[in-house]
Amino acid sequence: MLRIREVKIGVDNNTREHIISKLSKTLSTNVIDYKIVKRSIDARDKNNILFVYTLDVDVENEDKIKLTDKIIRTPNEEYVEPIKGVEKLNNRPIIVGFGPAGIFAAYTLAEYGYRPIVFERGKDMDNRIKDVDEFINNNKLNINSNIQFGEGGAGTFSDGKLNTLVSDKNNRINKVFKIFVENGAPEDIMYDYHPHIGTDILRTVIKNIRNKIIEMGGEIHFESTLTDIEIKDKVIKSITINDKDKYDTDVLILAIGHSARDTFRMLNKNQLYMESKPFAVGLRIIHEQKIIDAIYHHNNELLGPAAYKFAHQTKDNRGVYSFCMCPGGYVINASSEEGKLAVNGMSNYKRDSGYANAAIIVTVDQKDYGEGLFAGMEFQEDLERKTYQLGEGAIPVQLYKDFKDNKVSENIKADGIIGKYKSCNLNDILPSFLSSSIIEGISIQGQKVKGYDIGAAVLCGTETRTSSPIRIVRELNGESYTKGIYPCGEGAGYAGGITSAAVDGIKQAENIINRYCI
Repeated sequence: MLRIREVKIGVDNNTREHIISKLSKTLSTNVIDYKIVKRSIDARDKNNILFVYTLDVDVENEDKIKLTDKIIRTPNEEYVEPIKGVEKLNNRPIIVGFGPAGIFAAYTLAEYGYRPIVFERGKDMDNRIKDVDEFINNNKLNINSNIQFGEGGAGTFSDGKLNTLVSDKNNRINKVFKIFVENGAPEDIMYDYHPHIGTDILRTVIKNIRNKIIEMGGEIHFESTLTDIEIKDKVIKSITINDKDKYDTDVLILAIGHSARDTFRMLNKNQLYMESKPFAVGLRIIHEQKIIDAIYHHNNELLGPAAYKFAHQTKDNRGVYSFCMCPGGYVINASSEEGKLAVNGMSNYKRDSGYANAAIIVTVDQKDYGEGLFAGMEFQEDLERKTYQLGEGAIPVQLYKDFKDNKVSENIKADGIIGKYKSCNLNDILPSFLSSSIIEGISIQGQKVKGYDIGAAVLCGTETRTSSPIRIVRELNGESYTKGIYPCGEGAGYAGGITSAAVDGIKQAENIINRYCI
């Protein structure tokens, strides 16, 4: 097979027949079949909007085709399997957390016969959804089963975006996507430039993966919080679940997520080596989707709801950028602690809410929140506490034009939000450097793409859970400085998003497989 890059097809001619015809002319041979590897959109010229494909093509007389930088032999992209080690594993490996990192660590270990035991502090998917609905409708928060905690992790209540910038020589990303598709995700995630599953479909996919893990010998326990660990001579010996059940272990994968603040404090008490790391905080911005479609897709309905991203370096040398953009989505109250409020974005597969939202976030580090392991986490908590108090438990909202003018918006109608909201002055929450950076970033983006900085855009506070403010330090073999503990995913500070967390879970499973036999 040949891989053909940069095959450009007009959106109005995007048929199988036309693509085969164009390939046949380009290659001067008969094309038997093709497979889409990647597909993106080039909408720079509103009069000539294109799909840009990378295709694997089966042709007659392949050996006679001249190879170029755009025509190559299809490379081998099969997953590079781990080789089992020789050290004896005395106890079944334990995984704490069943978000993307924990799920794919468990799947990989189960696939190779290691029968992992998983503990997740939240509930199974169906009961978790009931708890989230109860919180949204009646403001009753379950601190262990919510938007952040439960089967599938925080990514379950998101857009299900699978974008990543992770380098992947072992083809782990393909493995992740294939497992998703095998368990009910749409096949277009295998090639779309902006792949996403949608929270509605993702929930079923996660349950299907869970059942596969169990079929392969894994064991999954919900409502099971890690409350203590036993370390002797800098080696993990056992863990305690729910303050009562003790499990001996040689291998512990910590896939705890970025919101398990009580767990971070417990690990610090037990002298697991961690360090503070930079992260980003800010607000969510909501536009009518038709505004974003006009800016980025020139209102071409064949392209679906438009996504966007931008990044800017402020005059004060701060990074401000869009994050977790949700076309046709909703802003949702993503709180996981009483008296604190954080927001997130989510959307269903069809992305048909009529509203687009994205986090507009600003990088922060120790010069902003001070030194100390938990200083960044405490900075997050302070913002969330102020957000809750200002909104009186509802999501505080403000028109962008009023945010710039430092005044409360009157008669605001904030569609595109799930749950209660209240008109507030978000400047009362944010330090001035955050407010000014957000305004500068939105303003500069508005200069680049006319209409983005519309005054009627709605801002929502606050986006604080973009990534972990703490890193659990690990060595090259994946272990922490405490032997037998393998920190993993977003909570450990080694991933950002569903795909990179899943890949990190696979890596840590491989590290265990490469070392131990069963």
